[in-house]
Amino acid sequence: MFLLGVRSSYSLLRGTTSPTRLCRLVKKLGYSGIGLADRDNLYGLWNFLRGCRIEGLCPVIGAQVTEPGSSDFVTCLVKNNQGYRSLCAFLTDRHCNRNFSLSRELPVWGEGLIVLCRTPELLRELHSRGMDVAADLGGSVSARGRILRQQARELGVAAVATADCDAVGRDDFHLACLLRAVRKGATIGDVRDSLRGVEQEGIVSPLEFSEKFAIWPEVIKATAELAARCRFTGPDFGIVMPPWHNGRDNSPAGALRREAYRGARRRYGDDLGEPVIERLEHELRIIEQMGFSSYFLVVRDIVHPEGKDGRRKKRRICGRGSGAASLVAYCLEITNVCPLKYNLYFERFLNPERSDPPDIDIDFAWDERDEVLDEVLQKFQGHAAMVCNHVFFKPRMAIRETAKAFGLPDHEISEVTGRLPWVSRNEGEGLETCLRALPSFRGKEFLPPWPEILELAEKLVGLPRYLSVHPGGVVITPEPINRYVPVEYAAKGVPVIQWEKDGAEEAGLVKIDILGNRSLGVIRDCVEAINENDQIVREEYWQPEDDETTRQAVARGETMGCFYIESPAMRLLQKKAGRGDFEQLVIQSSIIRPAANEFVREYVRRLHGGDWQPLCFRLGDVLDETYGLMVYQEDVSRVAVAMAGFSHGEADGLRKIMSKKDRERRLKHYRSRFFAGCAENHVALEDTEEMWRMMMSFDGYSFCKPHSASYARVSFQAAWLKCHFPAEFMAAVISNRGGYYSVFAYVSEAKRLGLKILHPDVRYSEIAWTGKNNWIRVGLQGLHGLSTGCMERIIMERKKSDFASISDFFCRINPADNEVSVLVHGGALDGLAGDLNRSELLWQWAGYKAARQNNPGSLLFPIILPPPPSLPAPDEQTRLRREFSALGFLCDIHPLECIVRPEKNLVKGCDLDNYRGQQVNIAAWLLTGKLVSTKSGEVMEFLTFEDETAVFETTFFPQVYHRYASVLSGGRPYVLSGLVEEDYGALTLTVERMKPLF
Repeated sequence: MFLLGVRSSYSLLRGTTSPTRLCRLVKKLGYSGIGLADRDNLYGLWNFLRGCRIEGLCPVIGAQVTEPGSSDFVTCLVKNNQGYRSLCAFLTDRHCNRNFSLSRELPVWGEGLIVLCRTPELLRELHSRGMDVAADLGGSVSARGRILRQQARELGVAAVATADCDAVGRDDFHLACLLRAVRKGATIGDVRDSLRGVEQEGIVSPLEFSEKFAIWPEVIKATAELAARCRFTGPDFGIVMPPWHNGRDNSPAGALRREAYRGARRRYGDDLGEPVIERLEHELRIIEQMGFSSYFLVVRDIVHPEGKDGRRKKRRICGRGSGAASLVAYCLEITNVCPLKYNLYFERFLNPERSDPPDIDIDFAWDERDEVLDEVLQKFQGHAAMVCNHVFFKPRMAIRETAKAFGLPDHEISEVTGRLPWVSRNEGEGLETCLRALPSFRGKEFLPPWPEILELAEKLVGLPRYLSVHPGGVVITPEPINRYVPVEYAAKGVPVIQWEKDGAEEAGLVKIDILGNRSLGVIRDCVEAINENDQIVREEYWQPEDDETTRQAVARGETMGCFYIESPAMRLLQKKAGRGDFEQLVIQSSIIRPAANEFVREYVRRLHGGDWQPLCFRLGDVLDETYGLMVYQEDVSRVAVAMAGFSHGEADGLRKIMSKKDRERRLKHYRSRFFAGCAENHVALEDTEEMWRMMMSFDGYSFCKPHSASYARVSFQAAWLKCHFPAEFMAAVISNRGGYYSVFAYVSEAKRLGLKILHPDVRYSEIAWTGKNNWIRVGLQGLHGLSTGCMERIIMERKKSDFASISDFFCRINPADNEVSVLVHGGALDGLAGDLNRSELLWQWAGYKAARQNNPGSLLFPIILPPPPSLPAPDEQTRLRREFSALGFLCDIHPLECIVRPEKNLVKGCDLDNYRGQQVNIAAWLLTGKLVSTKSGEVMEFLTFEDETAVFETTFFPQVYHRYASVLSGGRPYVLSGLVEEDYGALTLTVERMKPLF
């Protein structure tokens, strides 16, 4: 028996249950098939099909399609391939057509569909237009059903029964009420009152369902017959390549060969060596065999589009991911790391055994990415859309929405959610138990209704909330894209497909990732500034990884501001490794994944000469490059082949499953296969278990070697610029507002590099920060509260002529009161002040406003202001406090120098090296922190502090963190007391006591 018209949690803020759980429940109840019909979407299609395969159910694919502004809807069921294409186009029309109407659009898109109607009028109209229709009686006999059944008899069409519930069981009723309350912005009490007496019983067994229609037995039979007509079990497109044609060459394979060799000569010179030719021929053969030639050409055209003059636009990019292992991609200038030089494995990206489509990830400068996306979507209009993200309820969002539905005020909700920066729960542990264990909730009482709120919020966690846009995934199809997948518009106005990246991949839609990277903007702006300062960087000959000064800086961990290698954990690893060469940085960029902490330490030990042996005789030299440790994603595949006899296709499947959402179920098969294969190859059980444990460290995110090499290339470019042009580099880092740290921290780093920080000045400051020689000028963007319009007026007016006086500035710029305040306190008007102090400047502004009000017609010429009365300048502490408020930092000194009185028992950060193994007290400013969970589930934190002399890392173990968590806040000064510890040359402070300085 089939159960049709089921809604899952992808009927957003309606359904309570995931497609997977629905399939499991329906199978347990005894149904043989299930028809999913979520509201206006196919979001959950691939999860649904996977659930049906696992449970052995026959799927019926469909969707409930609604009439905008009305309660009317129909349920469309797919009969065949054409029906699937029709449904995709119909759903796209529903979302993109402002004048959408069921009665008008259904006949247009009805081929291959069975349409279930709930209104007699629509049923009659669609039948009269030759559509395949049936009467939808819902889940039980009703007065409306009687009318519909009679209508169906008169028209000679079937009357069928469908599920009519959002909650799958009685226990889900309260969750369904909560979802309705969130959707309507109502309270859960109001919703419960409106539904009182109509509580849904949920999905029942086939016998119970049949008994509901005992007086109309033909309905159950008709339902089964209708389901049997729906023979479509899911789309099977194969791999869908983006189309390519240039009007000159109809053969993508021929064009790719020509362009690859042309690019190879640019990269390597006219005399191509045998290794280059052999690798190119090998790759081109596989690319053509797998039908990927057009994909490479389309990506090349996106990265470096051809202008009207036939010349290609050169963009600063970072091609990364497994595609960076391709020499063809390198020759097309899609990637920037030579696969031959760094031994990058092409088959990780593309091999004949790989059934799923790989993708190429391209980073553009963060402020150029939207322009690139617009070009792609415009060029391939109707054939291109972005991949979506399904945003799910997480604990903070679930608690907030549930508390709002209980009618609690915002301040009371924020008092709880504001203490919730991070949550790690043991399986089966409720939210209330989890929160009570967090140090930030110490002493917090959860008075009613909070226990009920947290219990209900627990059920909300993990349900889909809304659709957003993938960071950069774009799909381009040869036929109109709405024949493959429904398309809708995201809030930001771009078209998105209704599947996230895993669904797109499962469907065979090849994704191109067009991503934004702030560090590429930093490098671009820094190089431009260097060239403008008459010091040329010749990028065609730029090999920063070979520069010894840069290598030494990397080895010392002096990489704050440098892409991907500036985090506290990464800088500590660099210090422990003491190696700054490119090869080691590639390893470090990969091994520092979250689940590999113990292997990071072992890597450092082996790097420093510690003994090690291959874990298994069958590995041979497979892991020699990484000291016998699994570092890269492809190491998983290589080990599975060497130890357990996996085929390359099987091994790649194991590698991929590590990051999948349903990995546990599918991983069991691979584990059994791996252990059995190792046993057949006479590998000791303990060695097999150790290697499997190392494989499991790839849980979550991890990198392949080509990806890490691509990142390391950008890291070295940034590090080289910081070493040789620190002023231009630090100005570019701050201007691009990117990086791990705050502007405050980067200003401090610039000072430690010996750079002078010049106040903003309306006479000289650009919008961005500027740097040259040994100084950095604060940009106008550094002034908090200064509007973009005001900044642009200052630059525009200054180009016309210099500001003659403070009155001239006020007249030409006409700033707002708050903007004048921030300009004055930030020091930006000091250069126009003459003998006036900052108090007198504010007086002048008040006088200027009064004069304007008294003489409104004087807007076109400056007002001559009388000298202000002699006012005292702000005292030093007041001036610095106001400057800090305006800028978020102090230009001349570190805030600690204003706060900390010289005390003999306080050490400086730069002197910690002299106190190894000793207890110290140090005044420090908190920059950032990272919460982690110990193996026992306790919370601890690694925190980064600085003083005016150095940045240093600290450890707050669980007991200490629990004691001080409530007073820890970024951007505040503290006195820390603890033990200076050293590990392979890297120093950390294990904090035992602390106190805020204010």
